[in-house]
Amino acid sequence: MTKIAYLQCPTGIAGDMCLGALVHAGCPLEYLIEKLNLLGISAEYRLRAENVLRQGQMATKVYVDLTAELQTGPKEVEKEPPTFVRHDRDRPSAPHTHSTGRHLPEIEEKILAAGLPARAESWSLAVFRKVAEAEAAVHGMTPDKVHFHEVGATDAIVDIVGTCLGLDWLGIDRLYCSPLPVGGGTVWAAHDRLSVPVPAVLKLWESRRVPVYSNGIEKELVTPTGAAIVCTLATEFGEVPEMAFERIGLGAGSQDFALPNILRLWIGSPPAPANSGGGRGESSTNNPRRTSSRTGVSPVPVAKQTQSRTTNPSSTQTTGGPILETISVLETQIDDCNPQAIAYTFDLLLAAGALDVFARSITMKKSRLGVLLTVICHPEKSSICEEIIFRETSTLGIRRCSQQRAILEREIEKVETLYGEVRVKIGKMGDRLFNAQPEYEDCAKLAKQQNVSWREVHRLALENWYKLRS
Repeated sequence: MTKIAYLQCPTGIAGDMCLGALVHAGCPLEYLIEKLNLLGISAEYRLRAENVLRQGQMATKVYVDLTAELQTGPKEVEKEPPTFVRHDRDRPSAPHTHSTGRHLPEIEEKILAAGLPARAESWSLAVFRKVAEAEAAVHGMTPDKVHFHEVGATDAIVDIVGTCLGLDWLGIDRLYCSPLPVGGGTVWAAHDRLSVPVPAVLKLWESRRVPVYSNGIEKELVTPTGAAIVCTLATEFGEVPEMAFERIGLGAGSQDFALPNILRLWIGSPPAPANSGGGRGESSTNNPRRTSSRTGVSPVPVAKQTQSRTTNPSSTQTTGGPILETISVLETQIDDCNPQAIAYTFDLLLAAGALDVFARSITMKKSRLGVLLTVICHPEKSSICEEIIFRETSTLGIRRCSQQRAILEREIEKVETLYGEVRVKIGKMGDRLFNAQPEYEDCAKLAKQQNVSWREVHRLALENWYKLRS
């Protein structure tokens, strides 16, 4: 059963509010602590949660308490017992004293080395890449050169990775978000006082054409961390999608406002169409009242959910025909790079949102053996993919071109076999079925577990799927 979630943000969104909503919705704090410890930064902070009241409403407040050493330096810690200081959007406006900063490659390295669940790892990398691009655009540099202060410090790493872990633990397949309040006033950043919304948040909103409004509260309501999370993972911005409501998660901010300072996470499943006994329940994605564009980086949809490629802004649906979309094709030939670096680059490109990555053996000038690396991605992802290729390989140039491709509508359905559950990928054009293939990794996993051949699991999955269709 597909699970969807909606973030209602009447007083904005910050990373610690996301964590509070996820814990309130049922994600164990102990699980988050266990997985976050894999990042190797557990000595820099303490994670705790408590129930608090905001305008008479109970919600969960999660604190990422930074050790005093990160704020005042080792000498201060030697003089007195450690204390904890929290940096978030509700902290009173004051200049920063000292904060641990990191560059994007170091953050990506920690995430990749942590062995996190696959979806949580992919989403975390995408969120940090998104905010790095925004900061880079504001400061006139490349994403890898951005020195993260507020956003890349310990607390924000915990906020972003913790949020992705929580969404994965709760089984959220598709995330939606309300319009966001703009706030007002000024805040202190790493080097200066900035107007609210801060430049990085404005750049993130621009990247997704986020609908915004004023609620009259003159505070920083949306942080770069909060904006990056929703601008990367949210499928749409607008009204609540149609859902069979299951539970609510309430994440508290630190201050009291005229409105309850609470982020509300609605969790449910798409309702079945009236003329169907089960179906996909996709009517909410066609709601004409919904606003804003969809993203190309969204939680992985499962069971009976259409993976619509029209999430790419350049996509068009031909009448009775396939979906047409514009893609970027990046190519470079490499003859002086360790093959292990090429394999590592594959993983980073796919995590960053590339649609496909492949390599071919070629013979280059002076009869040297080399590799032709090709990346297919949506146009908005081409700069990210180029940056990864330049950083991780020895190439000095990348060719790029734009092409159109025709694609089928995609669905993932689940079938039961004698050995366990297998996902089946469906390719359709309207009501016409063109292809159905069991997922390789599901078949391989069951084949190993049950000590049978991969072909046998694949055959049974396809056979059972066709039986359900007949």
